[in-house]
This record gives sequence, C-alpha cells and structure tokens, in this order.
Amino acid sequence: MSGAAARQGIGYPIEEPPAFGAAVPIAEGVLWIRLSLPMALDHVNVYALDDGDGWTVIDTGLDTRRTRGQWQAVLEGPMAGKPVRRLVLTHYHPDHVGLAAWFQQEHGVELLATRTTYLYARMLTLDVQERPTDEQLAFWRSAGMDKAIYEARKAERPFNFADGVGVLRLGYRRIRQDDVLTMGGRRWAVHIGHGHAPEHATFWSLDDDLVIAGDQIISSISPNIGLYPTEPEADPVAEWDESCRRLAALARPEHLVLAGHKRPFTGLPLRMRQLIENHEGALRRLRRHLAEPRTAGECFAPMFKREIGPSEYGLALAETMAHVVHLWHRGEVTRRRREDGAWLWQLKG
Repeated sequence: MSGAAARQGIGYPIEEPPAFGAAVPIAEGVLWIRLSLPMALDHVNVYALDDGDGWTVIDTGLDTRRTRGQWQAVLEGPMAGKPVRRLVLTHYHPDHVGLAAWFQQEHGVELLATRTTYLYARMLTLDVQERPTDEQLAFWRSAGMDKAIYEARKAERPFNFADGVGVLRLGYRRIRQDDVLTMGGRRWAVHIGHGHAPEHATFWSLDDDLVIAGDQIISSISPNIGLYPTEPEADPVAEWDESCRRLAALARPEHLVLAGHKRPFTGLPLRMRQLIENHEGALRRLRRHLAEPRTAGECFAPMFKREIGPSEYGLALAETMAHVVHLWHRGEVTRRRREDGAWLWQLKG
C-alpha cells in the first residue's frame, strides 16, 4: 500500500493537541490531557471522563514535579475542581502509571487495572539497582551489544522504575477481558492486548465510536515490542500479532481512537493492518539478512531501515532480539553461542 493511500485512510479530527497543563474536549464528558515526558517522545496522553459527581482518569504520566504541576493546572481548570474518584490504568509502563500512587494518596482514588499491570507496577518499584545486574549484562552480551555502549552502560546507574513511579498502595480492583465498565456516561467493553506490555487493557465504547487504546494502538508509530532479561525467551512478537488480529476484528472506520501518544485518529481498520504488516515486513527483511550468521546487534539495518542513535539503542536492541527469538520459536533460525557470549542467529538451510 502506498504512503498516499495510507495517509488518506487515517484521519485526525483534532488538529492541535492540548498544551501541557490544559485539556481538549474529545466528546461529551471526555477530556484529552497531554503531559510532558523528559525524552525524545516528549509527551503522553491521558484522559478524564466525567461521571457527574466526579472523574475517572485513564493513566497518569510520569512521577515528576513538572507533571504534578501540570495535573494541578488541569484539576483546578478544565476539571473544575471536581474530585477524581477512579484511576484506570492501561498498562504498567512508567509514563502511564508513574503518578498512580500520588492519585491514591492525594485524591483517595479507587485503582482499576489488570492483574499483571498492578503486580508489575508494585513489584518493579522495589527493584532499585545502582549498577546493571549480572543478568542484564549477560542479556546484553547475548544480544551482541556494541562493545563501547556495553562498557559505558556497565558502569552507569540504570534507569530504575522507582525513579519515575511511586509505590502503589496495597489493593486494587481487577479488570479483565470482556468486563464492561461505566465511565463518562458510557459503557466500555474491556479488550486485552499483549506484546507491548502484558495484559494491556483497551476500552471500546458500546454507546458511541470511542476507543481508549493506550499504547496498544497508536496512529503513526509502532509501539516497541521488546525482549528483556526478565523473560529472555518470551515471544512478544507472537503475542503482538495475535492481539492485533483479534482487535482488528472489532475495528470500524468511524472509530475515534484515543491513544497514549500522538493524536486521536480515525481509520482504525487500516491502522490495524499497518501494525500487523510492519512486523511482517521486518521479519521478511530479517530472514534475508540472516542468510549469514549474525547477532541481534548486527540486525538494525533490516529491522528499522534507518540509523539508530545512542538514545534509541537500548529499545532497538530489545526489539531486534524479540524478532530474532520469534523466528527461533517458529523454527526458522538456529542459534549458537559465540566465544564472547553473543548468540549468532542464522536462517535454516
């Protein structure tokens, strides 16, 4: 499909995003709020749904002084000082769950999340490391990380989950596949996705055309599908593909998708095909590239078709590992250890 055709199929009904600390009405009783992030992807989208006597908030942003200030401006301004009674989390990543503990402490919210989201978010705040663990270092070596980057990161303090996420209180309300929640005067069916994050919740309105998608479905970027030392032989690419195909069956052109990043958009059936095809294309290029034995760190060119800078390197390596391990699970490639600990992957004869 040509780029022109793709652009014609994806629509952006709202041209300008809200300023940090402001909000834009999306539909009756639904506010789009944008919060800042200290990274190349400089924002996260969260949403507030008006329940009449209070608000339900979807995701929170990172736990920083700046983000708390932006929330205060929204709470006192567009949200009119009405209490936040519920907080619903799409998934456990820091930019989405960072201020959940603050909302619990300052606003007394009821917390709703999938079991994996709650347990990961609570567990990872306890895992504080001053240097990369032996397991992390071994994983980087197995991926064939660039030697200079490896030596630099080996000596650095890594980003710890607790650096941007408060410790959640004990207790939450579990949400799961096929639940129906009432938020903002609408009934929302819960559909769970995997791949970008385990047990990622998305919410599909049964009363109009709104979809709250978190990072499972984004308009113009493909969410990172990475492999990590927590579960070094997992297959998130297979989980992602299954999720996309299942969610694609729900998609209608008129759906307005409220994602965790970028702008709300229409054209969801096309976007679901693009998300599937993006990884299928990467796998085709990888197969050709692996005619010769290579490490994951030597596969950036076919995976991304562009240069990968130092700030992107870690996520790129995790995503490349996810794809070569997926081909290994499918029985399409073999692997053997190099003397330095790196896996060499090669397409079967």
